[in-house]
Amino acid sequence: QVQLVESGGGLVQPGGSLRLSCAASGSIARIYAMTWYRQAPGKQRELVAAITSGGPTNYVDSVKGRFTISRDNAKNTVYLQMNSLQPEDTAVYYCNVEASAFLSVRRNYWGQGTQVTVSS
Repeated sequence: QVQLVESGGGLVQPGGSLRLSCAASGSIARIYAMTWYRQAPGKQRELVAAITSGGPTNYVDSVKGRFTISRDNAKNTVYLQMNSLQPEDTAVYYCNVEASAFLSVRRNYWGQGTQVTVSS
């Protein structure tokens, strides 16, 4: 199976920056797309940014120009650099990894979530 460990969340003032990390481990055969989602209180979970195995990226309109997703395939890790953070970015951020483990089918795995709070 595949395990995901997220880190990097915290409390930041408006205009500040944070960098989230999500490291995958376990009996990984191959990693495909890596995606960040977020869920604010009382709202549905939404896709924030995604990156394919080949490198193309996709962002929700509200974070374009402020957030950057990247991945280190050697470390099986995906990052989300978040700049110019605003209170509306406050949410629990989850990473999702599409992967195949040895002797297992391709499927999606979720991290435990990391809280990001933007407040003065």
